[in-house]
Amino acid sequence: MTNAKENQAKSMPERKVKENTTRKSIPHTKKKVNNEVKEERTKTQKRQTKQINKQVNKKENNQTEQRTNRPKGRRKNTKLKEDVRIKKSPLKIIPLGGLLEIGKNITVFEYEDEIIIVDCGLAFPTEDMLGVDLVVADTTYLEKNRDKIRGLVLTHGHEDHIGGIPYLLRQMNIPIYGTRFTLGLLRNKLDEHRLLKSTKMYEVAKGETVNFGKIKVEFIGTSHSIPDAVGFAIYTPIGTIVHTGDFKIDYTPIDGQKVDFGRLAEIGEKGVMLLMSDSTNAERKGFTKSESTIGEAFDELFSHCRKRIVVATFASNVHRVQQIIDSSVKYGRKVAICGRSMVKMIETSVELGYMNVPKNTIIDIDLVNSYPDEALTIITTGSQGEPMSALTRMAAGEHKKVAITPNDLVIISANPIPGNEKFVSKVIDDLMQIGAEVVYSSLADIHVSGHGCQEEQKLMLSLIKPKYFMPVHGEYRQLIAHAETAEKIGVPHENIFIMKNRKSLRNRRKRS
Repeated sequence: MTNAKENQAKSMPERKVKENTTRKSIPHTKKKVNNEVKEERTKTQKRQTKQINKQVNKKENNQTEQRTNRPKGRRKNTKLKEDVRIKKSPLKIIPLGGLLEIGKNITVFEYEDEIIIVDCGLAFPTEDMLGVDLVVADTTYLEKNRDKIRGLVLTHGHEDHIGGIPYLLRQMNIPIYGTRFTLGLLRNKLDEHRLLKSTKMYEVAKGETVNFGKIKVEFIGTSHSIPDAVGFAIYTPIGTIVHTGDFKIDYTPIDGQKVDFGRLAEIGEKGVMLLMSDSTNAERKGFTKSESTIGEAFDELFSHCRKRIVVATFASNVHRVQQIIDSSVKYGRKVAICGRSMVKMIETSVELGYMNVPKNTIIDIDLVNSYPDEALTIITTGSQGEPMSALTRMAAGEHKKVAITPNDLVIISANPIPGNEKFVSKVIDDLMQIGAEVVYSSLADIHVSGHGCQEEQKLMLSLIKPKYFMPVHGEYRQLIAHAETAEKIGVPHENIFIMKNRKSLRNRRKRS
């Protein structure tokens, strides 16, 4: 019993210990389980976070690849959107002469710190300008901005386009760019004014482009009543401007130099912002006749004439003078030249190869009385009735070397420039009173214009296809007539500008 009780007593604490041990282990097990659950949750959260990050990274990578592999067109559009923020400076076009008048042509093109001048001509005085010999443009604006001037470009060598250059050069020394014949005529003029040595002149061939910096000027071949006439394509940051200069469409020109239709059409296809076009004959319908038709009229007059022939024409009309010489040679006549400008013109033309004169054809004016009337032709200046011209002095009996007689046939191969009609009429009356036979354009086809009529102006507008149009070189009625022609071709009325001298035409400062 005792042993049993002892054994029972001994075993009791063991059970108690076991029970106590069991009780104490229960909360420990729960804590372990909770830790394991937490760890599992943490691992799960980490896995989820990692997967989310992986998806986000993958999405960002895809977007980056899409931007990288974006088509060129979309990159170009983005660039255009960026360019929209850039503002361009305005382009100014300032005609200082040649609008609402005939002659004195000069136009300024200004972009930022660059100025290009197109032509610099003179005009003849009107009746109310007593004591005035020549009229030139007011160049005060150029004098104030002389540091901006990059050059003067010339369309051709007529006085209304180059006659004012010596007076401009007295105010400022600027480089001059022109074709071979134009610069040849200008050299003679500058030599007379003692400005030749100090003036820089650069010869430019048709088809060549002069780079002035932000402005570039391309010389484009045209047809006119003088060799080497050109128009301009003026390239600016704002857009392309085409300036025709004086022009006509002559399919059979004397020198074979036709209008460069191909180049004009090519420029038109690329896009032209503004066309500035010759308006002299804007009121005349149809086409201007070819210069080559005059040769036939001269042959008809020369063929049966037994009188001395005196022909008055523009000194600068080389093609006309060439045809007079050709008819004289054909019918066995010697040729005498009267008038200083005519002598200079023929000398320059022969020297540069623009005129063909057989040997022993031209005689000195002092020898005219040594030849019979039927064997002599006199080519003279004065077709506009200028007071001091050779023909005017002949008609008044004041010329020292040529006296008009009833045995003279006087041919006035020119039309009066507007404003000169009275002077020309006076000369014709004086010649007839002496008894001379006088033939002028109203009586025979002995003159054709060097300017295009409405159909030629339509052709130019159709080739260039300008967005805007500005008629130039003409009086107000001629500018209006040219504007009406442009509307018929499709230029909107609001895109046509009738300007005045010394008023600025500029594009609005806008986003490109």
